Amino acid sequence: MKITGNIVDLINSRIFYGTLTIENKIIKSVEMIETEKIGCEYIIPGFVDSHIHIESSMLTPVEFSRVALRHGTIATVSDAHEIANVSGINGIKFMLDNARMTPLKFRFSAPSCVPFDAGSPFAISPSDVEELMQLSVINHLGEVMNVAGILNDDDDLLKKIAITRKYNKAVDGHAPGLSGDALKKYAAAGITTDHECVELNEALEKIASGIKIQIREGSAAKDFDALFPLLNTHPDFCMFASDDRHPDDLLKGHINLLVKKAVARGAAPLNALKAASLNPIKHYNLDCGLLQPGDSADFLEVDNLKDFTVLKTYIAGEVVSSRDGSAVQPLPVSFDYIFNASPKSAANFYIEAKGKTANVIEAFNGSLVTKRAGYDIKTKDGFALCDAAADIVKIVLISRYDKSAPPVVGFIKNTGFKNGAIASSVNHDAHNIIAAGSDDELIAQAVNMVIKAKGGISAVAACGECDILPLPIGGIISDMPCEIVSEKYARLEKIIFDKIKTNLTAPFMTLSFMSLFVIPSLKMSTTGLFDADNFRVIGLFER
Repeated sequence: MKITGNIVDLINSRIFYGTLTIENKIIKSVEMIETEKIGCEYIIPGFVDSHIHIESSMLTPVEFSRVALRHGTIATVSDAHEIANVSGINGIKFMLDNARMTPLKFRFSAPSCVPFDAGSPFAISPSDVEELMQLSVINHLGEVMNVAGILNDDDDLLKKIAITRKYNKAVDGHAPGLSGDALKKYAAAGITTDHECVELNEALEKIASGIKIQIREGSAAKDFDALFPLLNTHPDFCMFASDDRHPDDLLKGHINLLVKKAVARGAAPLNALKAASLNPIKHYNLDCGLLQPGDSADFLEVDNLKDFTVLKTYIAGEVVSSRDGSAVQPLPVSFDYIFNASPKSAANFYIEAKGKTANVIEAFNGSLVTKRAGYDIKTKDGFALCDAAADIVKIVLISRYDKSAPPVVGFIKNTGFKNGAIASSVNHDAHNIIAAGSDDELIAQAVNMVIKAKGGISAVAACGECDILPLPIGGIISDMPCEIVSEKYARLEKIIFDKIKTNLTAPFMTLSFMSLFVIPSLKMSTTGLFDADNFRVIGLFER
């Protein structure tokens, strides 16, 4: 097979008109044609998401690939710690088995921090990491969120890193705001990437320490605008990542949108494509072709280097997606998991007013970082109440594993919720049930919908309108096609935006990070409010 067009050679930083000859899934030769050809299609390497949790799309790997391939994604570097947090190593094996059913080149992590929240009964030990590292589809140690563990020389964590480096595989990082001597020690431990930078100076300091920056633009965290100048100043240190991408956003696009956006903002096209292809392929030693003789015939045909409209996606010389459709079809799946939560009543969420001023989680739209703030709380009959006028509502965390454990209840500001509640079993990292709302009865209704379904996301408006998207795979993944998941997700968001009201562009995604207490400053945990800055549980009314 021969394919002719404008060939983008990222290895040699050039573009030329030529022909690829493909035999037995391999590029046999690349021939330059000494004729200028304008207006012809471009042949470029396929796109790679350098850091993503497939589980956060609420799709199986097969279903994720069916959609991502049409956007030119040929590979992902997927951290599997979400499924591991709810099912341990068996969850990882489920993802590996499902991913084998699709041509997209999924590569997974051996998670480094399972569990991080003591609410999860599962764990990934150094011996588990050793077992996983022997698999070719496991190509990195998952994001090292336990920064304190590195700084305090945690033995188990350092063993996991040592095992990974023994197999010459990458160690991913997760260190928001880390700098100075602490950053130097973190990097010296073998950490090679970071996707948590939110400011340019932070990224530059990490690059100086030898860490590569994954410019993240997901459904909740959007750091592209702050970091895209790196594409022209430090093109060899940049990779694109989505981290978490919800199904409705995935239908719109994937890494292709970041490439297009980068070029529109002034990044050199070759630099943008290096971040989307060359850099992650080289860093993670992916078996993806880069349009060189002897490479796997993995590439895209796009219309131009401005719009990057994907016309065809090739993997191993086969068209796996085109405007005529995808080679991947939906695949029925099932999965056993633990979900022991018991139904709740409004009384479970009452808060005894033990003071006038409460520690409130102050959330910010488009950011995973929160602030610990003190606010005077409304009270009645000795109980602390929501205050919709001040944009302060209740937030609750319920164990999915221990039905006897009482809910942890606090307050959150800046959701905009006025007339209802939402709940979700997609709740990083242990994936307990998290909910927020303006009324105890409505919170209980939203929570109980999730409990009855043994996992899902729900919305309940004061007017009586409500719905749920069930997630029967671990309580975090759907068994339905992306289009149906997106439709149901859109229905939930319509209830939230039209009836409950919100200030958040991605309310479920934002809520899902409110217990990820490795990101500052105040979060929920199974033992109470967690002060991430001082790494300790604090009282709701503690000053």
